[in-house]
Amino acid sequence: MQKFYSYLFHYKEYAVMSGLVVLSVILLMLNDNVQVRRIRAIAVGTAASIQEPFSFIPSMANMSGENASLRRTNMSLSAEVNQLREARLENIRLRSMIALKETTAFHYTAGKVVAKSMNLLRNTMTLRIGAQDGIQVGNPIVTGDGIVGKTIAVSAGHTIVQTLLNVDFRVSGKVQRSRVDGIVAWDGKTLILKNVVKSMDVRQGDAVITSDYSSVFPPGLKIGIVSEVTETPGSVFHTITIAPFVDFVQVEEVFVIDFLPEIERLALEAKAQK
Repeated sequence: MQKFYSYLFHYKEYAVMSGLVVLSVILLMLNDNVQVRRIRAIAVGTAASIQEPFSFIPSMANMSGENASLRRTNMSLSAEVNQLREARLENIRLRSMIALKETTAFHYTAGKVVAKSMNLLRNTMTLRIGAQDGIQVGNPIVTGDGIVGKTIAVSAGHTIVQTLLNVDFRVSGKVQRSRVDGIVAWDGKTLILKNVVKSMDVRQGDAVITSDYSSVFPPGLKIGIVSEVTETPGSVFHTITIAPFVDFVQVEEVFVIDFLPEIERLALEAKAQK
C-alpha cells in the first residue's frame, strides 16, 4: 500500500489532471444547454468521419465465422458435384449395357462388382448376385465393352467370376477382319492369341472376338484388339499380344448371360481326345 501512495504522490500532477478531465467529461454529459449539445454533436460527427474509412475492415471474429461458413458450403457443393458426376458416369455405363442387351437374343442379368483382384495370376471378381437370381456356374460375364470372364462359383447371393486375366482361363477367339482362329489366354503379364501360324493374316489393330468354336461364350462377343504381332525365331507361330476392350480396373457393373457350355459337346470332345 505504501508503494501505491508513493507512486501516486510521485505522479500527482497527472492524477489530478486525469481526474479533472474525467470530471469535465461527466459535467459535459450531464449538461444540457445549447452550447454543450452543439459540442457533443461536433464530437460525434468527428468520430464518425474518422471511423467511416475503416468500417470495411471486419472484426477477426466475424472473418473466422464467415470463413467457416464458406468452408462448409464449399464441402457441401463439392459432395453434390461428386454425386452428380457419379450419376453421370453410371448412366453412361448403363446405357452401353442396355445397348448390349438390345443386340442379342440371350437373357442378361445385371450384377454389381463388390470385390476384385487385379494383381494376381488368377484374378477374380465377386458379384452381389447369385443362385437366387438364376446364376449358374459356367455363365459368361460381359459388359458393353466386351467379355469379362465366366462364373466359377455361385452361392445364394454372390458369384465368383474367373476373369479373362486369369492363367486358367481360355476362350476360342477369331480375328474379325481375316477370320483367323486362335486361343486367347493370359500368361500372367499379357493377353495373347495363341496357335496362330505365321502364314496367317493378323495385323496390329485387328479386333478379336469370340468364335463359333467357343463352348463357353456365344460367338461375336468382343475380346480385345491386337496391339502387337512379332515373329519368334524358331517358332512356326506368331506372338500376338491383345489389349482387352474391358478396363478391368474400372469395371463396376457387369451382365451375366444365361448361356451355358454344351455339356454333350464337351463330353464328346473330351472322349475323342483320350
